[in-house]
Amino acid sequence: MIALLHRIQGLLDTTRAVDFIAPLALRLYLAPIFWMAGTGKLANMDSTIEWFANPDWGLGLPFPALMAWLATLTETGGAILLLLGLAVRWISIPLIITMVVAMLTVHWQNGWLAIAEGSQSLFASDRTVAAVERLDRAKEILQTHGNYDWLTEHGSVVILNNGIEFAATYLIMLLVLFFYGAGRYVSADYWVQTWMRGK
Repeated sequence: MIALLHRIQGLLDTTRAVDFIAPLALRLYLAPIFWMAGTGKLANMDSTIEWFANPDWGLGLPFPALMAWLATLTETGGAILLLLGLAVRWISIPLIITMVVAMLTVHWQNGWLAIAEGSQSLFASDRTVAAVERLDRAKEILQTHGNYDWLTEHGSVVILNNGIEFAATYLIMLLVLFFYGAGRYVSADYWVQTWMRGK
């Protein structure tokens, strides 16, 4: 039995030859997310700054112009660096900070769930239960007065809860990149480090 476990462990260890796939997958997953977030802010910076500033319907952050530009440039520049695999550990730090700020200022008050789910969910709250009740009513209205089959042909109708779930997931992915780096072979960091070691 011990010999079999050693053999299985040996087979598992051989997969380390392609361990660069994991950080590459994380980078390729995160790059378009940060690109869309950053360029979305950049497309209308006046509104972004106003949202960062306004305490009633926005974030109410101090120095809103500075904060908005820092977040926007971090996200757009971070997307490019993640895609290239360049300075990945360095750019992970401001991206992690951006995610923490987003979690605390935008998502925290909405609980965990990104999409509202019913009371059966472990993370359901009064807010999400109430949202699901409204969603059920909206579906009834759409089924009665709309072309519900056409509306739902490519996906279900949902209510965005905007909880911390997605931001927390991105934060964890960034932590992995911070500690492990961009990965071998398919990153500029790997080739820069290889070149520097040769000097």
